[in-house]
Amino acid sequence: MIGQLIFGVLLIAGIILFYKNASKIYRNIRLGKSLDRSDRPSERLKVMLLVAFGQKKMFKKPIPAILHLFVYVGFCIINIEMLEIVIDGLFGTHRVLSFMGGFYDFLIFSFEILAFLVLMGCVVFAVRRNILKLKRLNQSELDNWPKTDANLILTAEILLMAAFLLMNAADYKLQQLGAAHYHAVGSFPISQYIASWLPDQVSTLIGIERGAWWFHIIGVLAFLNYLPISKHLHIILAFPNTYFSNLEPKGKFENMPSVTAEVQVMLDPSLPPPTGEPTRFGVKDVQDLTWKNLLDAYTCTECGRCTAACPANMTGKLLSPRKIMMDTRDRLTDVGLNIDKNGEFVDDGKSLLDTHISREEIWACTSCNACVEQCPVNINPLEIIIGLRQYAVMEESQAPASVNNMFSNLENNGAPWKYAQADRANWANQ
Repeated sequence: MIGQLIFGVLLIAGIILFYKNASKIYRNIRLGKSLDRSDRPSERLKVMLLVAFGQKKMFKKPIPAILHLFVYVGFCIINIEMLEIVIDGLFGTHRVLSFMGGFYDFLIFSFEILAFLVLMGCVVFAVRRNILKLKRLNQSELDNWPKTDANLILTAEILLMAAFLLMNAADYKLQQLGAAHYHAVGSFPISQYIASWLPDQVSTLIGIERGAWWFHIIGVLAFLNYLPISKHLHIILAFPNTYFSNLEPKGKFENMPSVTAEVQVMLDPSLPPPTGEPTRFGVKDVQDLTWKNLLDAYTCTECGRCTAACPANMTGKLLSPRKIMMDTRDRLTDVGLNIDKNGEFVDDGKSLLDTHISREEIWACTSCNACVEQCPVNINPLEIIIGLRQYAVMEESQAPASVNNMFSNLENNGAPWKYAQADRANWANQ
C-alpha cells in the first residue's frame, strides 16, 4: 500500500509539473502576432501525416532516417506499456493486462524488439556525435548546453531501454523459478538472454525487477518534465508545427499588412488612416514575430540539416539557420522568465536583433530557401531573417552599402543596376 501511495504521488506530481511547464511554453508562443493557419485542413492533415508521422523529409539521409525511425517508433510504442505500469502501480497488481493471452505475448515480444532497436539506435547516434564527430553535430552553436542536452537525452533513452529489458529479464527468470506472483506470461526474445547472467536467488531477482520497474517509471516522468527545457520538445511539437506549415510556394513573398495600409492611405487620401498603436515594420524582438515563428523555435531539433545545406555557411560566412532558431528560442525563454518575475514584460534593454542575432548573420543569407526545404519538421528560419532585415531597413535605415546602392538604383533607374531602363536591352544588339 505504501508503494502504491508513493507511485500515485509521483505520477500526479509529474503530470502537474509537466502541465505547469507546458502552460508557460504555450503562453510564450502566444506572445507572437496573430496568424491565420486554419485554411485547407485536409491538406494540412496530409502534410502532418507525411512529415511528422511518416518522417518523409528525414529520408533524404537514409541511414540516420532509419535509425531515427527505430527510436521514434520504438519509444512511442514501448510507452504504450506505460498504461500497464500505471495500473500496476496504482492498484498493486503485476502485469494486469496479461489476461489478453497470446496478444499480450505478442505485445511484449514487439516491445522487446523495439526496445533493443531504440537502444542500438541511440548508441549509434552517440557514436556519430561524440566519436565520429560529424560536422553538423559539432558546430560552434552546439557548444556547452546544447551538446550536453543531446547527450543527456541519448543517455536517458539508453538507460530507460536497458531498465526495461533488465526488468523483463528478472521477471522472466522469476517465472522460470516459479516465484509467487510471477506467473508465466509474455514472450522475451531479448531479455531471456540477459536473464542467464542474473543470480538465481528469488529475493535478489525481485529486488532487481522492482528496482528496474521503479527506475523506468521515475525515468519516464523525469524525461517528460525534462522535455520543456530540451530540444527534444519536438517529440510533441512536431505534429502541430507541421500541421500549421506554410502551404504557399516557398518563394512567395507576403506583403506586410502594416506597409500595405500605409501605402493605401498615401495613394487614396479618402481612406481613413490606420488606427491603434503605431505599427513596427519588421522584427526587432520575439514579440514582433508570429506565433508560428515562435512555435518553430520551440520545435527546432537542432539536427543541423538546415545549416549543412546553407550556401552562406558552406562558404564560411557567419550565418547558421540552426543558430537563428536556437537564438530565437533563447530570447523567447528570457522574455518568458521576465514575465514570470514581473507579471508582465519589463524592458530589459535586450532584443533578438543585435543581442542574440548579429547584422552580419542576417545579411549573409541568400534567401534561397535551402534551410526551409531541408528541415525535417517544416521550420522556416528565412521568415525570421527577412523580418529582421525589414526592421533594419525600414525602421533604422541601416543596410550594407551594396544593398543601399541597389535601393538607390531602384529609385533612380527602376532596376537594381546602374544603367537606365532604356539601355536594358542593349546586350541583344551585341
